[in-house]
Amino acid sequence: MSFKQKHSKAWNEIKTNDSWALFKIMGEFVHGYERMSQIGPCVSIFGSARTKPEDKYYQIACEVAEKIVDHGYGVITGGGPGIMEAGNKGANIAGGTSVGLNIDLPFEQFDNQYIDHDKNLNFDYFFVRKVMFVKYSQGFVVMPGGFGTLDELFEAITLIQTHKIDKFPIILVGTEFWGGLFEWVKNVLLDKFSNISPEDLDLVQLVDTPEEVLEILDNFYTKYNLSPNF
Repeated sequence: MSFKQKHSKAWNEIKTNDSWALFKIMGEFVHGYERMSQIGPCVSIFGSARTKPEDKYYQIACEVAEKIVDHGYGVITGGGPGIMEAGNKGANIAGGTSVGLNIDLPFEQFDNQYIDHDKNLNFDYFFVRKVMFVKYSQGFVVMPGGFGTLDELFEAITLIQTHKIDKFPIILVGTEFWGGLFEWVKNVLLDKFSNISPEDLDLVQLVDTPEEVLEILDNFYTKYNLSPNF
């Protein structure tokens, strides 16, 4: 078999597998939409899976989640340990809705014990899971995290910037963690290279306390209705 024939055969096999994968992807979307549409207004809390319970940001995330519930929202997290666990724990302590959108990963990810048993969804595809976060979240509270947290943050900013979804609050907690990144965004992306517009900086807000988080959410939703984002 020639080089061209060998690779043509392999390419055709991949295309066949891709076609069947579409049904699984569609199934995840349908399942996610059906379950999430019944949950009601929620705020998503993002952050590192590696954050320990004794860390101050774990404790802040837990307190933020409690206050979010007290103000009438549910809480959505990625369903794993660290900051995600803290978010679900705070919601659970406050007696509110506690949702986990889990993803199958080779390390770090496992279901935390504070998710409501009927609100624990599992996904194979990151992009399907990310749609659920964006569509059904009334705000993003972003704690210190790694690449996954940055991925969720900048995708949400991009979707709002390009008017692909309705605007909602994106709140970064921890100026010591986020301050340097957004100084770079301002000084390099905006001032030096003009790769964003000045008003794009208004899409995120940096705070340090749970009280500031709730003030931003409450002020936003005195002006806008609670509804899915697209």
